[in-house]
Amino acid sequence: MELSVPARLVHLSISSTSSRRLLVKPKTNLSRKLLPIATQYCSSTRRMNSLTTPRASLNPDGDSKHNNGSASTSSAVDSGRIGEVKRVTKETNVSVKINVDGSGVADSSTCIPFLDHMLDQLASHGLFDVHVRATGDINIDDHHTNEDVALAIGTALLQALGDRKGINRFGDFTAPLDEALIHVSLDLSGRPHLNYDLQIPTQRVGTYDTQLVEHFFQSLVNTSGMTLHIRQLAGKNSHHIIEATFKAFARALRQATEYDPRRRGTIPSSKGVLLRS
Repeated sequence: MELSVPARLVHLSISSTSSRRLLVKPKTNLSRKLLPIATQYCSSTRRMNSLTTPRASLNPDGDSKHNNGSASTSSAVDSGRIGEVKRVTKETNVSVKINVDGSGVADSSTCIPFLDHMLDQLASHGLFDVHVRATGDINIDDHHTNEDVALAIGTALLQALGDRKGINRFGDFTAPLDEALIHVSLDLSGRPHLNYDLQIPTQRVGTYDTQLVEHFFQSLVNTSGMTLHIRQLAGKNSHHIIEATFKAFARALRQATEYDPRRRGTIPSSKGVLLRS
């Protein structure tokens, strides 16, 4: 005697089995899940940078190399003023390469998203090639990484500028960003000094502690031998205030580092020397 099963019941049985299969969750990679947020950002950012075609980076020889594999080398890069620094402590591992005579290549990964954004402003508006790689104890906070990146950038600038023959030495720029207006004046005098007057209304921009802005510039000033005045003329939005500061600083530094053709290679000082004191 044969038993027949209604087609409707067979269909229901198959459907329920398929549903149960679809509901099975894939295995979770626990090691990835346990990574700190900042570490995930850092690794994902580096992957994204390697996949983004318009963005250029500096290879170890200082050439500007695009991600499509074609290298574009200019005389400015070959004979450019380049400073390269590696700073390693128990807290951070930082490498910086700056070409003062660059074209605005921005290639920075510090594991601090907002700081990367500000370093992009330095490159873009100063027309410097800025290559920064940094890892640090950001599981504690961003303080040490922020500081050591700035110290390394200042040292790289010091190397790149050398005896400072023929440069303008002074730079002055006021940058607006919507409601914010920031004035920056600097002197590549060899004497470290910072006069900082920003009123940033919030404690953080994203995850970035806004107190670190002053500390960044103080660290950079200390190693570069720069006199730097930063003054807020207007502004209410914290992001706008800080970004306008980096833009104004980039333009002022660009002015100061460019050559004055009338100097004909002489040092812009009545003393005849510009060294970090």
